[in-house]
Parts: sequence; structure tokens; C-alpha cells
Amino acid sequence: MAFLGLLLLGILSLVSSVYGQGWTDAHATFYGGGDASGTMGGACGYGNLYSEGYGTNTAALSTALFNNGMSCGACFEIKCVNDPRWCRPGSIFVTATNFCPPNNALPNNAGGWCNPPQQHFDLSQPVFEQIAQYKAGIVPVSYRRVPCSRKGGIRFTINGHSYFNLVLITNVGGAGDVRAVSIKGSRTDWQPMSRNWGQNWQSNSYLNGQSLSFKVTTSDGHTVVSNNVAPAGWSFGQTFSGLQFP
Repeated sequence: MAFLGLLLLGILSLVSSVYGQGWTDAHATFYGGGDASGTMGGACGYGNLYSEGYGTNTAALSTALFNNGMSCGACFEIKCVNDPRWCRPGSIFVTATNFCPPNNALPNNAGGWCNPPQQHFDLSQPVFEQIAQYKAGIVPVSYRRVPCSRKGGIRFTINGHSYFNLVLITNVGGAGDVRAVSIKGSRTDWQPMSRNWGQNWQSNSYLNGQSLSFKVTTSDGHTVVSNNVAPAGWSFGQTFSGLQFP
């Protein structure tokens, strides 16, 4: 009983560390044009943000927030604060889909918005204009981590080639940011995958002709196992849908 109590306390502490930190001050700018077409692709590897279900509610994170790509897929609630001239009421919910690189040639408060240790969100233009006026350019904001709400299951897009399986993982609910992935062929045991870049996860095993299962763990410690997501006849370039975090 004592062990179960300690385990529950540990789980609650982990969830609290992801969502329970309250509001934090930062700044926000925008990029990508009025239709957000310039936000496509990006350092998380998601490609077409429309077809992947992220739409225009997206953000590029500064170095301090991007965590070398580990924050890809995380969700944030953001509101404009302390600038009544430019702020609009309400808040927005965005997914981290890109990296805002530093510009060390400019000072942090005059163009080097994404320089370390600045906490900064470069939002898609349409979502920026929901909380601030276009002419503002840059505004002070407050943000907090929130759970991600997704439609449908976690998606696994299998790229690469034999002995180099590069799986892009998208549409992840819950904490959103994937921290560990394992893969299992119908003729193999579970094998850990390594993160190649963004949310592209790599396995160097030969898995052709096997049905594939995936085990996905997010930053809050929760894990979802999707068994036999890809049938034995899968091909590179295909996308398959698994289970979802509650």
C-alpha cells in the first residue's frame, strides 16, 4: 500500500511538473504571412500543418523553450498582457511546430527576440492577430502548458528505407511532446527508437514484411501502446493511425 501511495504521488508530481507551473512571462511575434503558408515544414518535421491537423494555431519556439526539439508537439495557452494599446482580450491555444533561431547579431530587446535565454513565441500571423493587433509587431504575453486536444489517433508516417525506418509521429494528445518511442515487429521484441530530429524517430532494424506496433511515451510519463498499427504489407511513405492519449 505504501508503495502504491508513493507511485501515485510520483505520477501526480510528474503531471504537475508539466501542467502545474502557472503563468510565465514571455514575448510573441508572428511569421508566415496572412494565410500562414510560411509556417509549413519546420524544425519539428510535421510538413503540411493543415493536412496534419495543426492548422494555423502553431508557434515556433525560442531556444530556451524548444529544448533541442524535445518540445515539438507541446501545447500552450497564450494571452497578451500589459500592453492595452495593442493587446486584444482572450487567449489562444497553440502547438509547438517549429524553431525560432537566435540572431546573435542583434540585441535581445531589438530584433534578437529568440536569443537565449529569452522565452519567446513566434506565432503564425492569423493566431497572433487573435490576441494582438498586427501593427504591434511584438507584444508581451503570459503562457502556460496545457494538455493537447486531438481528433483521432496518434499518426505514424513510415519513411526511410530498409534498415533505416524513420517514423514521423504526429497528432499526439495529452502532453503532446513525445519523449520515448519503441517499435515492435511481428517477429521481433520491443526495441527502443532514437530521436533523429524533431518528432522523427529512427530504427535501424529490418522490419519489412512485419506488422508494426508502437509504444509512445510523453513528457508527463504517460504511455500509449498501439498494437499492429501497420499491417505486414505496409510500404514506406504510408501513414497509419493508432490509439490516442485520453
